[in-house]
Amino acid sequence: MIIGVPQEIKPQESRVGLVPSGVQALTDRGHTVVVQSGAGVGAGVTNEEYVRQGARIASTAAQVWGEADLIVKVKEPVANENGDEFSMMRPGQVLYTYLHLAPDLKQTERLLAADVIGVAYETIVGRSGDLPLLVPMSEVAGRMAVQAGATCLEKPHGGRGVLLGGVPGVEPGVIVILGGGVVGRNAAKMAIGLGAEVWILDVNLETLRYLDDIWGSHVKTLYSNHLNIEKALRRADLLIGAVLIPGAKAPHLVTRDMLSLMKEGSVIVDVAVDQGGCVETTHATTHADPVYTVDNVVHYGVANMPGAVSRTSTFALTNATLYYLLRLADMGVEEAVRSTPGLRPGLNVYRGSVTYQAVAEAHGLPVANLPF
Repeated sequence: MIIGVPQEIKPQESRVGLVPSGVQALTDRGHTVVVQSGAGVGAGVTNEEYVRQGARIASTAAQVWGEADLIVKVKEPVANENGDEFSMMRPGQVLYTYLHLAPDLKQTERLLAADVIGVAYETIVGRSGDLPLLVPMSEVAGRMAVQAGATCLEKPHGGRGVLLGGVPGVEPGVIVILGGGVVGRNAAKMAIGLGAEVWILDVNLETLRYLDDIWGSHVKTLYSNHLNIEKALRRADLLIGAVLIPGAKAPHLVTRDMLSLMKEGSVIVDVAVDQGGCVETTHATTHADPVYTVDNVVHYGVANMPGAVSRTSTFALTNATLYYLLRLADMGVEEAVRSTPGLRPGLNVYRGSVTYQAVAEAHGLPVANLPF
């Protein structure tokens, strides 16, 4: 099989879909890997490193898309001033990347029109029922959310001038985390390390028991309901949205009206923004222009937070994605899905049809059964 690795063209996205060790694993199995020139530069990987492991370098994205049977990326395909990735797709081509289709009707429609096979990292399920390809970027995003929030709380950035860890004689800042999954746990880890007061809300009592067991008095756990969210918002200096419904649009747990409960200059970092956001007033921003203010509350909505730490994120991501990539390359999509149960939910679109229930429901489209 020919595997293509184009350069990402989403704004401020410096990650790359494959590292040299992945190229070696594929070429050792007899596959051909075509990498766009400069695709790895943002993650600190040179063309020469790819070539040493057997890759062939292509000068343009069109060459990569034109040759490859399977495209491996990081972020969803886009059309912008840097190019139109949809126009380069071929019927039957496999696209293996984060897609986040539920909040993105336009992308869904273009993938359906392109007649491609879309395998979404975020809905592949591991043996224990986890989401193994979402975990590494959720770990990064959770940790970065506290860093980003701490910066936004500084007065020159529009915040209320609070140091999250406080100092002797001055109370620390309060961080409220909506969701106790991978993002929430990693945000809590950073927040506890800073010395902040940490609140975590979740609807899963087992999750809350686990968080209480590992952190005890270092965190306050609350069952997530409307009244408790309101209570937490009144306390929060920094609110981190860490809610996930796999493959589906995030629910709005914080409405526009609820912003009035928050302190002037407090900060929201909505990590769920790539699934539509769990705060009603959240919309996607970029690293170049990451924040905006609504009702005196600073909002940080960067949809590809891990792209800012591109080297760490690239290697963490490809550690997780390579196993399934090798299955797809060695067997083809149909056989790989039949022999790898967790890969089946990863198929979000297949040759003009939506094949993932949550995406179909989000857009009012029919869901098709896979023909294998």
